[in-house]
Amino acid sequence: MVTIIDAGNSHLAERCPVADRAGQDAVAPHPMVKLEMKGVCKDFVTARGTTRALSDVNLDIYEKEFVSLIGRSGCGKTTALRIMAGLIQPTSGEVKIGGKSLWSGSTIDSSVITRMGIVFQDANLFPWYNILDNITLPLRLRGVSKSARHARARELMGLVGLDGFEKSHPRELSGGMRQRVAIARALSYNPDLLLMDEPFGALDALTRERMNLELQRIATVIGATVVFVTHDITEAVFLGSRVVHLTPRPGRIQDITTVDIPRPRPIEAQSGQRFVEIARNLREALDKEE
Repeated sequence: MVTIIDAGNSHLAERCPVADRAGQDAVAPHPMVKLEMKGVCKDFVTARGTTRALSDVNLDIYEKEFVSLIGRSGCGKTTALRIMAGLIQPTSGEVKIGGKSLWSGSTIDSSVITRMGIVFQDANLFPWYNILDNITLPLRLRGVSKSARHARARELMGLVGLDGFEKSHPRELSGGMRQRVAIARALSYNPDLLLMDEPFGALDALTRERMNLELQRIATVIGATVVFVTHDITEAVFLGSRVVHLTPRPGRIQDITTVDIPRPRPIEAQSGQRFVEIARNLREALDKEE
C-alpha cells in the first residue's frame, strides 16, 4: 500500500522508515528528528521585484532517513537544500539541525554544520589535484595529519569503488567516476547529514542506474541522514524512504509519500507492483500541476 500524507504545511510523522542494521526499512516508534524546517519562506529581491521561492515550508527529517525532494523546475528544491546547508538564509522561519538553530540573527552557527556533506550536480573537483588530494582536501583544511587523511581517503575510495585511481586526475575519469570522488570527498569527515543536489543529473541512464545502486549501498553503510534533490521520479522512489513533493513557485509541500519497499532495493524492484504504483501516483500528482 502506498501511504501519501497531505502535509498541509504541518509536521509529518505518522511513521518514519529508518535503515536498520540489516539495511531494511524499519518503523521507528519515536524517531529522532535530525533536521527541521519551521515556517520557512524565501524571497529573492531583484531589480524586477521580489520573487517568493518558498512559502511556509514545515518539514521534519529523521535520523538515518533518506528523503527525496521532487517537483517541477523552479519549485524551490535547490533553494530548500541550500537553506538546509546554511548556504543561504531564509527570509523567515527557522532551520534546526540536531535540535540547534542553524542561524542566530544573520549569523550562521558554524558548529551546527561541522558534520554536513554537500554534493552538487557538478563534481567541482580541482583539476590540478589527483583523486587522493581532492578527497583529502577537507581533512587537510581541518588540520588532519597526512597519514590519517590518506588512510581515510583510501578507505573511502574502496567504499565508492575507486581503488587504484589515487594518482589519476579528474580529466582522466568518466562523469560517474568524478561523482564518486565528490561523494567520497563529502564523506571524508564522517558527516551525519548528507545533502545532494541532483548529483547524477548529467549522467547517462546506465551510469545513473549504477550510481543509484552505489549511493543506496553507501547510505546504508554510513548511516547518515540524506536529503536528495532530483527531477527523476524513478530515482526519487528507488532511493527515498520518503518523497517530498514541492508545488510550483512558490514552493510549498504538496504531499509526502512513504516508500514502504524493503531495502536493499535491486534495480528489478522498479518493475514491482508497489514501486510502479508509487511512481504512478507521484507522476499523476505532478501532471495535475500543468
